[in-house]
Amino acid sequence: MIKRTLDDFQGRWRLTRAIAHDTGQTARFTGLAAWQPHDGGLIYTEIGRLEIPGQPSMSAERKYVWDRDLRVYFDDGRFFHQVPEAGGPTEHWCDPDQYDVVYDFSQWPRWSCVWDVRGPRKSYQMRSDYEQL
Repeated sequence: MIKRTLDDFQGRWRLTRAIAHDTGQTARFTGLAAWQPHDGGLIYTEIGRLEIPGQPSMSAERKYVWDRDLRVYFDDGRFFHQVPEAGGPTEHWCDPDQYDVVYDFSQWPRWSCVWDVRGPRKSYQMRSDYEQL
């Protein structure tokens, strides 16, 4: 089992994502993700197109900060979650919603993370697939 370090993520990645809601609707995101040096860690930026059935496609962007211990923070500095070095499960509680994720690094440099999100108004699974460019 190989453990990942922050340096493994640095660079540009092709990103595809499917967001499958329990209603049966699936949204899709396609774009690029990049980890670039930032204050001793890396800043993660993804940018691309989000397609939701029945709506026009739209631009979407998201940013996080990753530190050397693979802790992930929202861009406003709040802690989000810790990425397991060898892959596997972790979680984030955002009252009243539970976010459970499994990281899979077994096909590195292709990898994925699958989020299972549950709460009073949320119920979906989001799979993100990364391929290094």
